[in-house]
Amino acid sequence: MKIFVPGRICLMGEHSDWAGGYRRINADVEKGYALITGTNQGIYAEVEPHPNALILSSVTPDGETHGPYEIPMEPKALLAEAQKGGFWSYIAGVAYQVLTHYHVRGLVIHNYKTDMPVRKGLSSSAAICVLTARAFNRIYDLKMTVRGEMEMAYQGEIATPSRCGRMDQGCAFGDRPVLMTFDGDRMETSELQVTEDLHFVVVDLHASKDTMEILARLNRAYPFADNEVERGVQNLLGPINKRVVTQAVEALQATDPQRLGQLMVEAQAFFDRYATPACPEELTAPVLHRVLNYEPLKPHIWGAKGVGSQGDGTAQFLARSESDQQAVVEIIERDLRMSCLKLSIHAGAQVRKAVIPAAGFGTRLFPATKATKKELFPVVDHDGIAKPAILLIVEEALDAGMDEVIIVVQQADLEDFRAFFNTQVSIENYNKLPRHFQEYARRLLDMGQKVKFAIQRNQEGLGHAVYAARDLIGNEPFLLMLGDHIYRSESGRSCARQLVEAFSQHRSSVIGMRVTPESQIGNFGTVTGTWLEDNHLLHLTEFAEKPSAEYARLNLRVPGLADDEYLTVFGQYIIKPQIFNYLEEHIENNVRERGEFQLTSALDRLRQEDGFLGLVIDGARFDIGLPDYYLDTLQAFRQR
Repeated sequence: MKIFVPGRICLMGEHSDWAGGYRRINADVEKGYALITGTNQGIYAEVEPHPNALILSSVTPDGETHGPYEIPMEPKALLAEAQKGGFWSYIAGVAYQVLTHYHVRGLVIHNYKTDMPVRKGLSSSAAICVLTARAFNRIYDLKMTVRGEMEMAYQGEIATPSRCGRMDQGCAFGDRPVLMTFDGDRMETSELQVTEDLHFVVVDLHASKDTMEILARLNRAYPFADNEVERGVQNLLGPINKRVVTQAVEALQATDPQRLGQLMVEAQAFFDRYATPACPEELTAPVLHRVLNYEPLKPHIWGAKGVGSQGDGTAQFLARSESDQQAVVEIIERDLRMSCLKLSIHAGAQVRKAVIPAAGFGTRLFPATKATKKELFPVVDHDGIAKPAILLIVEEALDAGMDEVIIVVQQADLEDFRAFFNTQVSIENYNKLPRHFQEYARRLLDMGQKVKFAIQRNQEGLGHAVYAARDLIGNEPFLLMLGDHIYRSESGRSCARQLVEAFSQHRSSVIGMRVTPESQIGNFGTVTGTWLEDNHLLHLTEFAEKPSAEYARLNLRVPGLADDEYLTVFGQYIIKPQIFNYLEEHIENNVRERGEFQLTSALDRLRQEDGFLGLVIDGARFDIGLPDYYLDTLQAFRQR
């Protein structure tokens, strides 16, 4: 498995993460607010499981190979390695934390490429920590969210001599801009979107700074300020920072680069005024200010400021356009002999919401479905916990990074679903639960905060059910997962995550597929097309709903498959919001297929008008819609 984690640049709000942490001691300290984004460069690695050790190797930017280096997958050995410091220590620190919280074995991690500068305020140490947490998460299916990976990475890094802040691991969000809020030990994140591309240039000043000294001096202002300088630092990292970051978020979301650039200049001026007196030796930063004020750059930029702990480390410029971005790079490299990185924040909606239709009656499982919905039938997961099928689907959606999961239900079933996700068991029953079930009960309520419900008044087909979620989805792409199927990945990435990553890379609607023998295709939607990546990614040219064998032989053959094999719908999709317009037309004009409003024809129209990809999922689908299938699922799912 290959994993990439970018660096992280703080666009606004440096130092506010640790400053906001002092609220656990002094409630009068303002919360910390930071606006960050991932860089376009970072750390690349190939990872695979190992029975009992960490096997580590890396290739430096100049092509020199280090390792393999072996560390036993034992707590004492990992902690000892973490405390040594250095590149391997970050991996060991995270591995120590993972081993403390989960039953895992080892990993082989080969860092085969790094194209970001280190020790320049771009959080290269956090990137390798996040990469390690993500590798364990995906290889061993630990079901950590992105936030969970961030926390694991943070705990791992502070096990080393590094003195990072909670902001650094924001690189886990990739190239998306994120607002981070720090309140004592609590951190909140909110992903942001831009409607037009923004172009930055990050400059290595080729100078030096003492980050530890900067942090030590600024920390003297906390938790209580004793003099005017310390009060200035608290004002800078508190109320001033809150105002500037809030306005920067507004400018970013409005895609107002001119205003964002003005705020960068303001933020630097405030930092110079209030922070520099606390550590003038490091923060006077003559190299930084010479570059920020270099006159030939002015026609090409909206604004500029320092990065990270500030000082003579790294600077960032917001260019007026992509061509200006190139001009800034050329001027700095030619005139100032400094190296640059391009950083662009690209427009494009992220997949944040999932839809799970669960409003059907379950005719084929009657009379059991008279007692409870088929989506609430129990399945024993590989961790030994008996879970309703709907919970397994919700967990997969959250693991794939969804912020909201919308379950489409009948009005009569709403309270049953709502009680499951939003109501704690009675205190008497809670106290009877073993500790690990008590922890899961709390986790279930946490998941429930992200679950919402849409009502399907009449059960008139899958397309009708999806349309019921329109108001909650809005104008965003969404993940669709069928409510009577559960899924199990054959790799370290969940099935849904595989789709999300494909969408993020290609910005096209994408459907999950699996290879199916001809004898079964009459039960499934079937697709055909041309390969973009052999036996992996398909450009779809046709959707067919439960075709006959004769039709499939003539129209649905896919190169590279055996004569009796076809590609059928896996039961997971990422769909652009245009689909709602097509479904609305069908409903308003009563366009039905086999008496219902189907989804397939709307998907095919979306394919025709916007393009559609098919991804062969590395995983298995388990159907619970028929008694025999449900029994097979119980037997097969527990064994995997």
